[in-house]
Amino acid sequence: MKFPGIILFLLCIIHSGFSQTQSDLQQISRKGNIYIYWGWNRGWFSKSDIHFKSSNYDFILKQVVSQDKPTRFTVNNYLNPFNATIPQTDFRIGFFISNNYALSAGFDHMKYVVLRDQVAKISGYISNTETVYDKIYSNEDIHITPDFLKFEHTNGLNYINMDVRRFDEILNLNKIKINLTEGIGAGMLIPKTNTTLFDKNNNDEYHISGYGISAVIAVNISFFKYFFIQSELKNGFINMPDIRITSNDTDKASQNFLFTQFNIVLGANFRLHHNPEQAR
Repeated sequence: MKFPGIILFLLCIIHSGFSQTQSDLQQISRKGNIYIYWGWNRGWFSKSDIHFKSSNYDFILKQVVSQDKPTRFTVNNYLNPFNATIPQTDFRIGFFISNNYALSAGFDHMKYVVLRDQVAKISGYISNTETVYDKIYSNEDIHITPDFLKFEHTNGLNYINMDVRRFDEILNLNKIKINLTEGIGAGMLIPKTNTTLFDKNNNDEYHISGYGISAVIAVNISFFKYFFIQSELKNGFINMPDIRITSNDTDKASQNFLFTQFNIVLGANFRLHHNPEQAR
């Protein structure tokens, strides 16, 4: 988590230096352009306290460690349109409201998995589950084993968001242009949480569970005006106070954490109507 955050900070400093020379570069007109992209991500998450609550239990697991779940690379998994949401993916569509600013909307399909067999602190109580876990806890160690808990947002940790981004061209090689872009955004989380609690499978559904805020910085390389490849680093905060863990509305989990994404995306720019400035 720390390493990607440091990279984001350094890229912001670099961008500030490039922005000072922006007036020396020949620009094309982006106003009125639409862009669209699709790509893939890796994710990192901070430790999180997870609160589970129902009529039979009310407990908190503290400083739980988690990781993402990248799909094994095959052409079928990553390039087959019918398998588009199997990997950790990103989609976005944006509209330039000026030469340098764009509004966009999209989704980040991340995956979040609580690491198995870790030791966490637990406080609260569990009762009437007819398991060895029925007792009162006071900040003591517990092993997160399969017979106790499986907790995953693997279908997935879906961050549906809107943002505003600034684009600055830093290098113009005629047919190839390099841009730096950064932005801030916010949205809602609609995970499908795969939970097994006390070795009992639960019926989990897509559910609006909370919100997120994020900031992104990226390097964009465009080819022949219309196509681009973009590398993004996104940091953010997710708060989910209403995670669905069973078909019963009263059975809930809640958590919040920081996240970092590294994204590689492929995209295209196009216009809805001709602009003479675009032909330069």
